[in-house]
Amino acid sequence: MPIETVLLAVGRDDDARMKRMVEAAVDLAASADARVIVAHAFPTQGSVDDALGRLDITGGSPDDVTRRLESVRVARSELEAAEVNFEIRGLVGDPGSAISDLAGEVGADRVIVGGRKRSPTGKAVFGSTAQEILLSAPCPVTFVRE
Repeated sequence: MPIETVLLAVGRDDDARMKRMVEAAVDLAASADARVIVAHAFPTQGSVDDALGRLDITGGSPDDVTRRLESVRVARSELEAAEVNFEIRGLVGDPGSAISDLAGEVGADRVIVGGRKRSPTGKAVFGSTAQEILLSAPCPVTFVRE
């Protein structure tokens, strides 16, 4: 089955894990001439509205805020340098569900997500967005560890 769409789920952080996630997306997309969708999910519309206010953007969208995240700027730079076709999407809702739903909507062939090591108790208490995506995405998921 050819890979046509890669969904890169990013958080707000710009760290070594993020760079490895982008490298994985570039490797997959460049070799298959696939597109990459860089997506970030905001838990509530209020968090989007707060960010729009801080950025002094009137009437903006989750996409507008997502484009300004440092992790997205890093991804954009790497994808442009590799000449990979990409788009940026901002989502509102439970991050795990929103990313999994988007994967289905866009027909993603692979989702790339990052996470950090957490104990089973930590996952039970705080939840794990990456774990939710691993369990509910409609396609294979590549997990990049911290």
